[in-house]
Order: sequence, then structure tokens, then C-alpha cells
Amino acid sequence: MSGRGERGQTTVLIIGFAVVAMLMVAVVVDASAAYLRRSGLDSVADGAALAAADGIESSQVYRGRLGARARIDPALARRFVADYVRQTGAAARYPGLSYAIETSADRVVVHLTSPLDLPITPPGWDTGPVISGSAASVVLVSP
Repeated sequence: MSGRGERGQTTVLIIGFAVVAMLMVAVVVDASAAYLRRSGLDSVADGAALAAADGIESSQVYRGRLGARARIDPALARRFVADYVRQTGAAARYPGLSYAIETSADRVVVHLTSPLDLPITPPGWDTGPVISGSAASVVLVSP
């Protein structure tokens, strides 16, 4: 007689496990998409930082006054980053891509951000997360 009171419990348990399994799949798929986006942005930022490092003040090179480190021209660095992003098609690969550049005397840091449309959007989320990547380049002069 005790078997009648437990009737249907297996169905509830199977449904519960199925819901947990679906949630785990959604988390793994979304986390993988975010990881791949960040990896791609880091790669673009790395290339852009190296391109920006070409923004050495040319007068230093021609006059031979580089010293131990070359000075980065911020305007040239920004132009080289913009050219790199345009030439590589990064804006097309990452819709909504934006970038910011920090320069110092001998260093360029490139920060990229891009919104991500999650493959499996959780209920109630109107917008996806914004993924970012960054890279830096330092210009050293070897004797």
C-alpha cells in the first residue's frame, strides 16, 4: 500500500534533472561564446597595440635621439589603431566594437569592447553582456 503514495515521483525527478541539464548546457554555451569573444578581442587589441607602437615620433628616429626608449606620438598611435581596426575588418566581425587608447611616453594600451548576443539568452535579459579585451605595447630600443 505504501507504493501508491509515491506514484509519479519518478516523473518529477526526471523533469527536475532535465531542467538542471538544460540550464547547465545554457551556461556552458553562453560562457563559451563569451570566452571566444574575449579571446578574439584580445587578439585584435594585441595587433592594434603593435600597430600603434609604430607611432614613434619619426623625428627621433632620423635624428638618432632615441635613447633607451622611443617616445610614442599619441596622434599617430590613434591613427594607426583606427587604420588597423578598419583594415582587419574587426568592426564587421564584432558589431558594436568600440576602442579606447591610452598612451604614455613609451607605451600604448588598447582597450576594446563589444556587446555579445548570447546564443541562449536568459529570460528577462533585454541586452547581452559587454565583453572587453586589452593589450599593451612598449617600445624598447636595443643598441
